[in-house]
Amino acid sequence: MRYTEIKSCYLGPEISPEQFVPEHFFLFLAKGLITGYDGSKKYELKSGESCIVKKNHLARYHKQKYNGDFEKVVVIFDKAFLKTFQDKHQIKISTSEEEDAFILLKKDSMITNFISSLSAYYNDEGKIDEKFSNIKREELLLILLQKQPELYPIFFDFGHPEKINLEEFMNRNYKFNVSIERFAYLTGRSISAFKRDFKDIFHDTPSRWLVKKRLEEAYFLIERKGKKPTDIYIDLGFEDLSHFSFAFKKKYGLVPSLLKNQVLSRG
Repeated sequence: MRYTEIKSCYLGPEISPEQFVPEHFFLFLAKGLITGYDGSKKYELKSGESCIVKKNHLARYHKQKYNGDFEKVVVIFDKAFLKTFQDKHQIKISTSEEEDAFILLKKDSMITNFISSLSAYYNDEGKIDEKFSNIKREELLLILLQKQPELYPIFFDFGHPEKINLEEFMNRNYKFNVSIERFAYLTGRSISAFKRDFKDIFHDTPSRWLVKKRLEEAYFLIERKGKKPTDIYIDLGFEDLSHFSFAFKKKYGLVPSLLKNQVLSRG
């Protein structure tokens, strides 16, 4: 099935583009390729496929165009919308034990037909008219819950993250560029408790440990795996190449590009 009339669009409130996922959202890929990462697993989404990205997780994805095109449909299922939906349909609150950030959905004609139906709701600006946003969001959620009932405890778990093993979590997620406040929240701690527990475990402050850990991984990827500095700094949690190069030189005495040249000269 082709989606020639589908434009990239969002239904629901805007969410921050940071690597912390504050609200559940549905992602359908009409054109292109998406590779995702949640700290422990890698995922791939191809044209015509869809997934749920879970709230209260760290995740990032990279997009690739296909024949020069990339089109996706994102539907945000925020807490306020889900609470209203829950009250309307009398759904009991439950607890989810699903740990993965990305939940790949089974291909289904009802989902593809829903995506195709959106083209009728685009306004003159090429966006979905806000008057229909909640109606279409409710329609999609009903489809998803009917087809995959195991999504009920995922969407209607309104609890906060529980206290978890901090050492295990940080060693798995240090590459994500999020604030200390986010790390504290996701490990079920206040800021003060997070810093105290972190000091007890790692004998360092979170900020210093994160930079050190990321730089050690960078050195390994360049020196042992032959990676280019420009290809790895973002995935290691650095905001820009200059900051990465400065921190790398401060720790190792040479800029990462020079280390790369040394590796190339060794053959």
